[in-house]
Amino acid sequence: MTPREAPSARSVGGCRPDAALGQSDGRLYHPRFFMLIRTESDTQGARLAARQVVEIHQDLVDFLRPGLTLAAIDCFIAEALRSRGSRSAFLRYQASGLPPFPSHSCLSVNACIVHGTHTMTEQALEPGDLLSVDIGVVHRGWIGDAAWTYAIAHADPTARRLMQCGREALRRGVAAMQPGRPLVDWARAVQAHAEAECGFHLVRNLGGHGYGRTLHDSPFISNVVPRNRAEWPDAWTTFKPGMLLAVEPMIAVGTPETFSEPRGWPIFTGDRSLSVHYEADVLITEEGPCDLTEGLADLPEIVGD
Repeated sequence: MTPREAPSARSVGGCRPDAALGQSDGRLYHPRFFMLIRTESDTQGARLAARQVVEIHQDLVDFLRPGLTLAAIDCFIAEALRSRGSRSAFLRYQASGLPPFPSHSCLSVNACIVHGTHTMTEQALEPGDLLSVDIGVVHRGWIGDAAWTYAIAHADPTARRLMQCGREALRRGVAAMQPGRPLVDWARAVQAHAEAECGFHLVRNLGGHGYGRTLHDSPFISNVVPRNRAEWPDAWTTFKPGMLLAVEPMIAVGTPETFSEPRGWPIFTGDRSLSVHYEADVLITEEGPCDLTEGLADLPEIVGD
């Protein structure tokens, strides 16, 4: 699940400017309030939660097809979570100015970029629809949070090119997340591919985030290079071993602008053009980035055909 705007370190994940620094259950809080995991048990906890997200996406591949409603898909995901001894990280999630999130997963169709709900439409999926599924897991106290986009039954050339762009942007961005390098390296890699090479548009004012035992934590991870420091204060903060980051390109065909109803969760492209959403959970290590959800890359683009 995506933060709705670029937050400051003071407002994310309950961190406070006066938060105590030092050890806490094996985790170290950096002076900029970024949680770093240090123990093998914490690493395994994060890996297991991420693995559950991958497994549920793998199960979805055999379930998704034309004729399904978003309500039926959300029920399938709820049961998949329950059968694994986990629960949704999204259900009843609270955000300022919005009602509690009503669904176990985010189900976003076509022009809906993120935060689609099972209540937003009763219309069944049709061949050619693009469905972005964002699954958040709480497993033994650890979060897993990753999204993938699927074409239902078939994809037209524009949709297929958009999906391939999103997958490659994510791959290149993760590869750029090297310890000691600034966070902005992620945005440089993603933006260079999605916009300069593919000619699509990265959605503005939405991005990735730190996570761990909470769904949203510092730092915010923009998908675009800031024009000035105020746009993304953490852009020059460096990737550090122990960081857990959920990174997520959101790409539209026609515009970087968005639209949402007042007090409404779903966020749409401003021109109602097609969009995709890909998200991975990444642990920064001394050797480089470790994609805890790398199994998602093996998923098919087209399902239910």
